[in-house]
Amino acid sequence: MGTALVYHEDMTATRLLWDDPECEIERPERLTAALDRLRQRGLEQRCLLLSAREASEEELGLVHRETQVLGKEELQALSGQFDAICFHPSTFHCARLAAGAGLQLVDAVLTGAVQNGLALVRPPGHHSQRAAANGFCVFNNVAIAAAHAKQKHGLHRILVVDWDVHHGQGIQYLFEDDPSILYFSWHRYEHGRFWPFLRESDADAVGRGQGLGFTVNLPWNQVGMGNADYVAAFLHLLLPLAFEFDPELVLVSAGFDSAIGDPEGGYHLESLAESVCMTVQTLLGDPAPPLSGSMVPCQSALESIQSARAAQAPHWKSLQLQEERPPPLLPGGPVCKGAASAPSSLLDQPCLCPAPSVRTAVALTAPDITLVLPPDVIQQEGSALREETEAWARPHESLAREEALAALGKLLYLLDGMLDGQVNSGIAATPASAAAATLDVAIRRGLSHGAQRLLCVALGQLDRPPDLAHDGRSLWLNIRGKEAAALSMFHVSTPLPAMTGGFLSCILGLVLPLAYSFQPDLVLVALGPGHGLQGRHAALLAAMLRGLAGGRVLALLEEDSTPQLAGILARVLNGEAPPSLGASSVASPEDVRALMYLRGQLEPQWKMLQCHPHLVA
Repeated sequence: MGTALVYHEDMTATRLLWDDPECEIERPERLTAALDRLRQRGLEQRCLLLSAREASEEELGLVHRETQVLGKEELQALSGQFDAICFHPSTFHCARLAAGAGLQLVDAVLTGAVQNGLALVRPPGHHSQRAAANGFCVFNNVAIAAAHAKQKHGLHRILVVDWDVHHGQGIQYLFEDDPSILYFSWHRYEHGRFWPFLRESDADAVGRGQGLGFTVNLPWNQVGMGNADYVAAFLHLLLPLAFEFDPELVLVSAGFDSAIGDPEGGYHLESLAESVCMTVQTLLGDPAPPLSGSMVPCQSALESIQSARAAQAPHWKSLQLQEERPPPLLPGGPVCKGAASAPSSLLDQPCLCPAPSVRTAVALTAPDITLVLPPDVIQQEGSALREETEAWARPHESLAREEALAALGKLLYLLDGMLDGQVNSGIAATPASAAAATLDVAIRRGLSHGAQRLLCVALGQLDRPPDLAHDGRSLWLNIRGKEAAALSMFHVSTPLPAMTGGFLSCILGLVLPLAYSFQPDLVLVALGPGHGLQGRHAALLAAMLRGLAGGRVLALLEEDSTPQLAGILARVLNGEAPPSLGASSVASPEDVRALMYLRGQLEPQWKMLQCHPHLVA
């Protein structure tokens, strides 16, 4: 299974036939520039290419009342009847191809021919309504694809994410009373002063009838939203709802008009081409580049996220759990120590690293013969020099045994490959008795050999190295089953949640906000003795952390658990999607209290935690 790219050159046929400054930006070069860049980067060659077909009248009728073939003499007059529409003799053919491309992609994904894909289409679709073209959009391509997935494939839960800078009111109107479609749109709104100038684009438009809560609008009321604002929206609104909804299919209305370089509308060819390439790379499983800038959401973004959360909370349990203020500190309880500002000027810029020659490597002392790995995951044979390995092991008695020393040598060799930019991610094993010592060596080796900021997520019975400096270069998060404690802004411990809902709340509400605030350039995930994670939970954690540090993640496992976990983690670190968690359960009251306690302690130092309605300064 791979990634499909659906396209047809006929979609470049339409162009403006008369003078209209508003419509002239929707031009054929939008497709050709993106396709040329995909070819230059070698991305088209890595995809399964599908030639788009025309959608049939019956398929268009899934969401549209009627269609018609347009004569040339009618085009300009008809265009004037709609908002921001210019027709061409080839418009009907191109629009049917655009809708058909989405249908082909849905069929390819749902029949298992591919894992995912991108339909490169023109004209766009998300403004189109049941009986009205609008905003360059003739047929609502994503809406038709969603209706097709329900009718032909029997799906009952479809998530539609619309990241275009303009609100996709057409999709909202078509599905606002349908609980099988969760529509999520963030868009420039400016309190109703930005096109399409609709009151129903605001946060309190949440659907109607049976569809209450299945329309989610996140309106940006200030221009210039940055990486921190979008990450906050993901972590505190979109992902909690998505996991609770548990979709069978995700459709993205992928407008690129909010990308850097585009003044408005998604029609800056350089910005558009780069955005398409980034999207295809991600679909192919390539690591995402590190995000730039300080991870502090702006006040306007926080207000918008709060408004959307408040409007949706009556309809979603994942948003109801945290609606109360965190409990006050108990006398004598632990207090988070550290400056109430960013830990270091190092956070201002990401640490970029070259593209690695090996995406994922597995370093096991005794590779299991039943371990099934993707063909491009290598099993590492090398090891660090014996003398060097012994020097690093010397302070730890548990590393003196031969089996622990051999595992450490392989770990050091793998870690050096990652720090040198030769390997992107990896998995290493260690005897359970030496897990804490091996992790200590890995942290120190990483910090001394090029890592500027190292995040360690430790699960199970693994204590933080006692003399690890609180200098802002390392952040230790321990999920271990003991009490919630923020011993400093760089040393956080939380109990292991009892249920899937609690685990998700911990990851989305604590681990990822801290991780994105810290902006590491190396991530260590250690599953130590008694870590208690099922394979699917470990895979989700690894997949989520892969979005950091350019995907530079090293997973350290106990040797006894390697056969069960190494295969699934290797696939996830190599870019495959983690297995579904299924419908998420509700977090226990104890898990919620622990999470809210830690958020209250850490929010002054880590602003990405600040997005809860009651936690804004």
